[in-house]
Amino acid sequence: MIRNRRVVVTSIGAITPLGATFASSWEALLSFSSPFCTVEALSSSSLPCTVAAPAPIPQSAPSNVTGQKSRFLQFAVSAANDAFSGRDLSEIGGDEHGISLGSGIGSISEVTAAHDTMTTRSHRRISPHFVPSILANSAAGVVSKEFGLRGPNTACSTACATGAHSIIDAYRFIRDGEATLMVAGGSEASIDPLSIAGFTRLRALATKYNDDPGMSSRPFDKERDGFVMGEGACVLVLEDLDVVKERGGEGEILAEVLGYGVNGDAYHATAPDPEGGGAFRAMSRALASAGRKIEEVDYINAHATSTPMGDEIEIKAVQRMIGERGGGEGRGGGDKGVLVSSTKGATGHLLGAAGALEAAFTVMSVKTGQVVGTKNLHEIDVGDYDERAIEILRDGEVREVEGGVNLALNNSFGFGGVNSVIAFGAYEVGD
Repeated sequence: MIRNRRVVVTSIGAITPLGATFASSWEALLSFSSPFCTVEALSSSSLPCTVAAPAPIPQSAPSNVTGQKSRFLQFAVSAANDAFSGRDLSEIGGDEHGISLGSGIGSISEVTAAHDTMTTRSHRRISPHFVPSILANSAAGVVSKEFGLRGPNTACSTACATGAHSIIDAYRFIRDGEATLMVAGGSEASIDPLSIAGFTRLRALATKYNDDPGMSSRPFDKERDGFVMGEGACVLVLEDLDVVKERGGEGEILAEVLGYGVNGDAYHATAPDPEGGGAFRAMSRALASAGRKIEEVDYINAHATSTPMGDEIEIKAVQRMIGERGGGEGRGGGDKGVLVSSTKGATGHLLGAAGALEAAFTVMSVKTGQVVGTKNLHEIDVGDYDERAIEILRDGEVREVEGGVNLALNNSFGFGGVNSVIAFGAYEVGD
């Protein structure tokens, strides 16, 4: 077994509230489009939260998408189709190509529908597809079957860190020589009355802007009051750099996966460590794994979901990271602060797919040198922090970073105290 292989991102696929493909989602992010709307199924259920960010399946979707029995499976296949569009599919598949694709919840609507069928009709009316349609690993199974991925096949479920953990697992399989290509990410479809009711009872969802849906998701902003439920799927295709070079595919490389950090808060079932200790340690481990220092970080794609407590704690952890560097230097060795933004202001919170989508946006910042500000962020309110060391980008700001984004972190945290951070770096052909 060959270890310590270099791992690169060669393509991305997605279906999100912003678009039916990853390319259209990225363009919508750059233009600060708003996918938030009133959902009839929520408003008719008299729920305190009536706003969500749906990701409609296009009417033109191929049969391998529409033929799936649940929505989160449709999303997963759609994202994989997008990731492999333009690729020679005869070169995809086999024992060295695998998948790491998880889900935080899967499809609760399938469970409630089956329960209604059983109680109002008969257990004999339950579909034989019911169990496969709700298993967290079903998305990985259907995508692996569709593309002949016979290598490692895993599906983690770590709440809102699922997508990021899936990418890390895939990275490790390639790094350790167990695969040469991995499809990695997450899929989620949780815009249903029961899911919304559950998160509302946790006081996690936005309710202040039911009458103005486009303003509901506002990470870091003074008026934030909770997150907005989004849905969709995103996958990154990771490959062994040597194999990419052998096939002449260096021009396809979007970024390199440099390292990661994972840990647990061991604090509370849903609330983060109020001192941000877990987030701090995860970021520290990611940088140590990558062999880099905080001074080198150009951009952090924050987990920030738009909850009053969580957003402030994350900035506290970032401030602690910068305070540990022992000097006044900023990114690139100069006096510029680390750029921070949360793309959830534009997408809502995709739960188990969030970490993958935000990793994808982080990769694009590395590739293009563009950092997109936080939609609906107008008045920052996250407690005390050093504005010279941390620059939180606001609504409407797209920063063209001088010298490019050479090192970026993607933060993903979840219920249960899970923390996951991925370090992405720029790749130059010939490196």
